[in-house]
Amino acid sequence: MRQRPPALRGTLVGLVTLLAAALVAACTVGPSVRPPVAVRGDERIAPGPPAPGPPTGSAPLPSPAPGTSTIDFVDCTDELQLTLRDPLPADRGLRIDCGMIEVPIDPDAPLSITQLQVLRIGTGRPGTKPPLAVVGDSAAEPTARFAAILAGQVPVELLEAYDLVGIDRRGAGYDNLDCAPDTTRAALVDASPTAVDEASLDRLLERARDLVQQCTIDVDSGLASYRSASTGSDLEELRHGLGVRQLSAIGVGDGAAAVLEWARSAPAHVGRVVLDGPPQPGLDDPDLTDSRARATEAAFDAFATACTGGADCPLGPDPRTRVTALMQRLDARPLASPIGDRLTAGTALYALRTALVEPRNWPDLASALAAADAGDPVPLLATLDRALGPRGTFDGTLATACNDTQRRLAPAQAAEFAARMRQAHPLFGGAMALQVVLCAPWPTGRPMGPGIPAGTPPMLVIGTAADPRSTLEGARHLAQQLPGGVFVSWQGAGTGAFPRTACVSDVVTGMLVNGLLPPDGTLCPP
Repeated sequence: MRQRPPALRGTLVGLVTLLAAALVAACTVGPSVRPPVAVRGDERIAPGPPAPGPPTGSAPLPSPAPGTSTIDFVDCTDELQLTLRDPLPADRGLRIDCGMIEVPIDPDAPLSITQLQVLRIGTGRPGTKPPLAVVGDSAAEPTARFAAILAGQVPVELLEAYDLVGIDRRGAGYDNLDCAPDTTRAALVDASPTAVDEASLDRLLERARDLVQQCTIDVDSGLASYRSASTGSDLEELRHGLGVRQLSAIGVGDGAAAVLEWARSAPAHVGRVVLDGPPQPGLDDPDLTDSRARATEAAFDAFATACTGGADCPLGPDPRTRVTALMQRLDARPLASPIGDRLTAGTALYALRTALVEPRNWPDLASALAAADAGDPVPLLATLDRALGPRGTFDGTLATACNDTQRRLAPAQAAEFAARMRQAHPLFGGAMALQVVLCAPWPTGRPMGPGIPAGTPPMLVIGTAADPRSTLEGARHLAQQLPGGVFVSWQGAGTGAFPRTACVSDVVTGMLVNGLLPPDGTLCPP
């Protein structure tokens, strides 16, 4: 594993061309705008025929309106541009304003406060449009910068209607959680995906305890506040700061879970909401980890199909076999970089899982895997900079993952679970099964709130066939549980479907800008 190299932070998805709203009706039959997708199991099963008419059991979509913000925003366009991997399109005339909000460290015991960064991105005069809150996934892009990234790609029509407002997730950005000793973090990431016997998991559990103990010492308020429900509470504080009665929002990955928690607690203040790639509601470990392993295997198959579908795939005609053999060799004999960083099988699989969330980076990922196969670990190690570099996301991502679950497994149970995972998910199962061991010493997570009450405005739920963070079926289940939930599936890949493809972009823009919901069960091609 790399020991905190310089960070290469931020990812971008491809710029999407705005098509006419009439394309929404053609989503199920339109041509592909992404590479072919191959997925496992039933993840490619198309939903049933769209249900005609508006959703029932929910309120109408509210009309967004601007508010009078009490947040002290300051123009920071030039400074923020320097932190983005790619500059924002100059022809959009985007301005970025930076601000801070104060939130209770623990929403359940609001005696002390912390600060979170907020970014407002828009065109024209700042603050004159309704705000659209943007909440990213804790393992993909958990900082307020995610709103700036989206602003560079969303349809211009959306920017004409809204200011995008990003907020840091707990443990990321300004509120970055960086408490694990480097040696402990390295041991957790390097852990062998094949060392899943009870004795090996006992040793891993001790290292996980070291992390929890050190972080408990470093974080005065305790670790329980680093969870999606806290971000949900932060959204209500953001709504107050923005001065709006109803807040519209987009949540991606477990950022969608945070938006959902906010909607549960403040249904009267819910505006137009998009849940993009949400986790399946009600899943706890070990079922949640099993579900994510299935999703990651599907994402790898999509990656392999995209690679072999190109002119010259550096991984040859069978990337799965090639990568599996590489992991077996790394497990037996890790590679060392010129400066002494080690590429183990555990580190390589962590890098692979991290990179699968963004299809735009897949060509570089394929080249990095091929380089490792040829004996050069440096390119694959470099993909870990955002997670493990200075102010990296690893600690905050782990805290969120553990605090969002309640069940804890003993080493004997974890060993049994890992054996099943290795059988069911050959490439990623062993490595991902270790997650239940890493979470074992954490305090038991708090249960999610009750369901969304009837009368809450309908929400748009999007599932992606090859999302490494969430399954398509999980998103479908959530939509079925929401009052008036409308489900759209995209047969593409990556974490977050919007705005990767014209079909999804038109559906989301039609809902957020024009208040038009698509038929439930709409299917968008890859």
